[in-house]
Parts: sequence; structure tokens; C-alpha cells
Amino acid sequence: MAKAKSAPGKATGSGAKELRTAPPNAESAITTPAAEIEELGGDPNFMTSLARGLAVIRAFSQQRKRLSIANISNKTGIPRAAVRRCLYTLARLGYVTADERDFSLNPKILTLGHAYLSSTPLSASAQPFLDRIANAVHESCSVAILDEDEILYVARSATTSRIMSVDLSIGSRLPAYCTSMGRVMLAGLSPSQLGAYLSRVKLQPFTVHTVTSRDKLLQALEKVRQDGYAIVDQELEIGLRSVAVPVKDISGKVVAAMNIGAQASRVPVSEMKSKFLAHLATAAAELGLLLSP
Repeated sequence: MAKAKSAPGKATGSGAKELRTAPPNAESAITTPAAEIEELGGDPNFMTSLARGLAVIRAFSQQRKRLSIANISNKTGIPRAAVRRCLYTLARLGYVTADERDFSLNPKILTLGHAYLSSTPLSASAQPFLDRIANAVHESCSVAILDEDEILYVARSATTSRIMSVDLSIGSRLPAYCTSMGRVMLAGLSPSQLGAYLSRVKLQPFTVHTVTSRDKLLQALEKVRQDGYAIVDQELEIGLRSVAVPVKDISGKVVAAMNIGAQASRVPVSEMKSKFLAHLATAAAELGLLLSP
């Protein structure tokens, strides 16, 4: 389940306090792709049909690989007739396949993301570092960027031990607020950017451990700024524990995050810090030297 939107500089403690004064209903704001498209519809150069087509593509995920027209319409807010036309066009171009009432993406869809992955230095540069870490600690490790309100995996070195029910790979997307890589990138946003993020995102519980309070999340992000790393313990999925550090370019801007994930039953939190953190910090610093501001 990337156009990174991380920002230079770090939010200060006073900035975090300012965020707490936002309207109490900010957490519950939910914006559908259709609503976002409608807001941009007044621009004469904006192609609504193209935007709808991209929204239809993004409706598919690892959890929902097969979707009906009704499913996509409900998820995106786009009228069924428009969804049907988008799917018809995508099918004629070879990007989707129809099977009775359901649709699924074809491998050709990968060409849309290949241009980015092949042109960005981050993906190619990160892989040797991830392979080195995986060989040293025998755990899966990844690099992700902040893409809108989610983290997007752009490089990964996986071990044979699977730690999540969902098989993560390049292109996978996960919520930022309850993942270790998301936390270190959110901590690198300016107060205004973080406030905007919190006004858009509903903090939904994935497990009993998920932080769903705005104030508690702000406190967690402040600790990330102080410590320089984030550990998320079973907030996204029971049994999954991960540690992440920011990847900064030579100007000091947070451009990505690097993490190691492990099974909670096998690796205690203390070991995440004592055995994994040094490997991550060293690799992230070396990778950052290769990235231009």
C-alpha cells in the first residue's frame, strides 16, 4: 500500500502548543477525492476527467485488489457513471481488467510509477544501505517518503520472516500517524504543516495501542524531535514493532525515513534501541550525504 511534502526545519515545543489550540472538530475532517477535485474545478486548465481517472486508480490497494464500480464510487465520492467511463478507458488502454462485475489493475499500471522510481536518486541510493542493515540484523528494513497523508515505500530489503499480515513492497502505503517512519517525518514538518495534516486526518484505531488523541500524538512527535528516532509498538498491527530515523539531505531537510521492523514477541523495545538504532542512524546519515537539497 511518492512528491514528498516534508518541510525544512523542525517544529518547536511552542509550535506544538499552538497546534493544540486548533478547533476541537479538526480531527474529524474527512476529504474525499471527489471533494478535492471539485475544489479545483474552477481552474480552466484543470482536467477533471484526468483527476477522476487517477483517483479511480488509487482506489485499489493491497487490501482491496478487486473492486466494483459501486465500491470505487463509495470510496472516492465520484459518481458511478464517471467511474464506469474511467474504468472503460483504463481497460481499453490495458491498465485494468474486468471480471464479471469486479475490476483489478493490470501489471501495465507499474509503468506509471516506474518513471519516478527510476529517476529519483533516493530509491537507487537507499538499496545498498538497506541490504547492509538487513544482513547485519536479520530483519526487514525500508525507506519511505511522506506522500500527502501517508508514507510511501520507495525501497525495501525484506527477510524471509514476514512480520505483517500485509505483504509490504515498493509502492505500499500506510498511515503516517501510527507508523515509525511516519512519525519521524511528521516530526520534521513545520507547525503550520503539521496543523494542516492534523486537520485533514482522522486518527483511527488500528489496534488497542494506536494513539488516537491529537494531544498524545503531538507529545509523541515532540519526543521524536528530542530523541531523533521513533519507536512504534503495535499501533498499526498487533505483533509488529518498528524503529525509524529521519533521512536528511545535506541541507538538513527531512526528505525520507528509514526503519527496521520486527516481531514484538521476538524483539523487545530495549533491543530495538540497543541493537538496531545504531545501524539505522549510520546508514541514514550516509544516505543523506548522497541526496541533493
